[in-house]
Amino acid sequence: QLHSDVDKGDGSIKYILSGEGASSIFIIDENTGDIHATKRLDREEQAYYTLRAQALDRLTNKPVEPESEFVIKIQDINDNEPKFLDGPYTAGVPEMSPVGTSVVQVTATDADDPTYGNSARVVYSILQGQPYFSVEPKTGVIKTALPNMDREAKDQYLLVIQAKDMVGQNGGLSGTTSVTVTLTDVNDNPPRFPRRSYQYNVPESLPVASVVARIKAADADVGPNAEMEYKIVDGDGLGVFKISVDRDTQEGIITIQKELDFEAKTSYTLRIEAANMHIDPRFLSLGPFSDMTTVKIIVEDDDEPPVFTSRLYSMVVSEAAKIGTIIGTVAAHDPDASNSPVRYSIDRNTDLERYFNIDANSGVITTAKSLDRETNAVHNITVLAMESQNPAQIGRGYVAITILDINDNAPEFAMEYETTVCENAQPGQVIQKISAIDKDDPPNGHQFYFSLTAEAANNHNFTLQDNKDNTATVLTRRNGFRRQEQSVFYLPIFIVDSGSPSLSSTNTLTIRVCDCDADGIAQTCNAEAYILPAGLSTGALIAILACVLTLLVLVLLIVTMRRRKKEPLIFDEERDIRENIVRYDDEGGGEEDTEAFDMAALRNLNIIRDTKTRRDVTPEIQFLSRPTFKSIPDNVIFREFIWERLKEADVDPCAPPYDSLQTYAFEGNGSVAESLSSLDSISSNSDQNYDYLSDWGPRFKRLADMYGTGPDCLYS
Repeated sequence: QLHSDVDKGDGSIKYILSGEGASSIFIIDENTGDIHATKRLDREEQAYYTLRAQALDRLTNKPVEPESEFVIKIQDINDNEPKFLDGPYTAGVPEMSPVGTSVVQVTATDADDPTYGNSARVVYSILQGQPYFSVEPKTGVIKTALPNMDREAKDQYLLVIQAKDMVGQNGGLSGTTSVTVTLTDVNDNPPRFPRRSYQYNVPESLPVASVVARIKAADADVGPNAEMEYKIVDGDGLGVFKISVDRDTQEGIITIQKELDFEAKTSYTLRIEAANMHIDPRFLSLGPFSDMTTVKIIVEDDDEPPVFTSRLYSMVVSEAAKIGTIIGTVAAHDPDASNSPVRYSIDRNTDLERYFNIDANSGVITTAKSLDRETNAVHNITVLAMESQNPAQIGRGYVAITILDINDNAPEFAMEYETTVCENAQPGQVIQKISAIDKDDPPNGHQFYFSLTAEAANNHNFTLQDNKDNTATVLTRRNGFRRQEQSVFYLPIFIVDSGSPSLSSTNTLTIRVCDCDADGIAQTCNAEAYILPAGLSTGALIAILACVLTLLVLVLLIVTMRRRKKEPLIFDEERDIRENIVRYDDEGGGEEDTEAFDMAALRNLNIIRDTKTRRDVTPEIQFLSRPTFKSIPDNVIFREFIWERLKEADVDPCAPPYDSLQTYAFEGNGSVAESLSSLDSISSNSDQNYDYLSDWGPRFKRLADMYGTGPDCLYS
């Protein structure tokens, strides 16, 4: 209540109120000065209101005292419950944790005034989750309450935590939240094999690196705590089998390292250990974190193909061996207990020419054709061994037959020599050095001997010198060689090898006489060069031939151009310019196009044309054979146009054959929209003024001359 000292209680004073919430939340009795609240107040929305009050004279409405300011404070009541703003919560704690291990802290807030009473003083309690967990009443920290909680028994717990104000007293407001606690894994469980022993049967034909079996030790832990390794610690299969781990499934994979043989060993026993890779020292007291099991592998007998006594047989035979010569023997046997007889054959895909045969029963390999070391020095063949009782079982043996060389090839020139001798050569001058080759391959290498044949030994032109290093030198015996007398010499050379018995051959060396320069380099070797006229060299002949060819090309071009310039069969630009449509898509520049046409012809339908007379038929006969044309009666222009075309076709020697059809169309004289062409604009009756074209520059001079009205107009 407000009261002024000036107020005598006679009603001469009235009170007014202004400021926050005046008239809307707070009102004042102007007679008594009592202030009332018009609606429920909420401290959490606004805790203070600042108001101003003044006493006025009711008659003059003037203040009787200065304006006074006062503050209304909202007193709090417990009308807000605690709230967990971050809930619900999730947390984790390792299994087997000791009592009192902190899990997570929860926090609740109360909107009431913490400075007034206990409305905002919160305490925490656990409604669900006992006896496994507890909560600190004042801090809200959740802790483990039982020891040795096992994840493998139960891995998740749901807690309900309550926060209550008024320090937990009766009448206080409360709020709750949920906390999901997950027990994380620790390595507290050793691996254990479900069985003490395992047995597996495998066929002896199982390839190397094949999987024999998969075994797995059980481990209740998960993740890295369940990772383990396997190893073979004992047994008679240490070198035959190996074990590895599948990291995805933690299984032990037993695979073969060596081929199995039922006839050699029928079973194997393995002692296998599985152990954890990551051990927690806190739980070593629970026992060793490893386990052992026994794996027995039984090898099953298979019907195996025959086996050769050697994987590769090496044999030699001379290339001079006769057909049927024994080269060697292969042997194979059936490894099975039945020991079935074996029959042999040669895989003809490896002996396409059938050089060899093999005895089906004994395995003896013989020659079937003559051999040639120079064609093939080594033959690699495959021998097949098949069981008599089961031909599907085939073993393969490999035989390398080396052909021994004999001296059966005579030596010959190493290359085709192009030997020349200069006309000015001097006696004793070297003109060629020759060598020889031999397809044979003697063990001590080649040694060749060179000489001239008996009939050439006494020639007066050339001699031969053996260099004793498998080469020989050809020298001149005289000078004064002349192409006019003899342009080519043939020198027979006798070559002998060092084989036993030795072989020889006669090779002819062709020597050409040439005109040489000062350095002894041959310039020309043809005797015919002396017979040619002095004025006609080879270059002159080539030039004459080029000129003739050029003239022929020019004649062909002229004939082709004349054929292309013949009048077309149906359309003729010179005879009917009205059928041409000229289109311009650029600004100006049209003068180049208009030069090809006579614009005056577009205004004259009666164009004088030269007629040509056909020499093969007479016009009268052609008129009788032509069909009659139906023309438009009232259109004289069109009728005249058709008859002109008809006459021209009848007398034109270049027109199509008589049974061709020529079609003409006429769109008529008039149009509702009138003509869209600009061709009429050149007439004197046109209303359009084109004088401005003269101002557009030289590119539009032709258009200005055609359509302008000046005194120098082209058609004025």
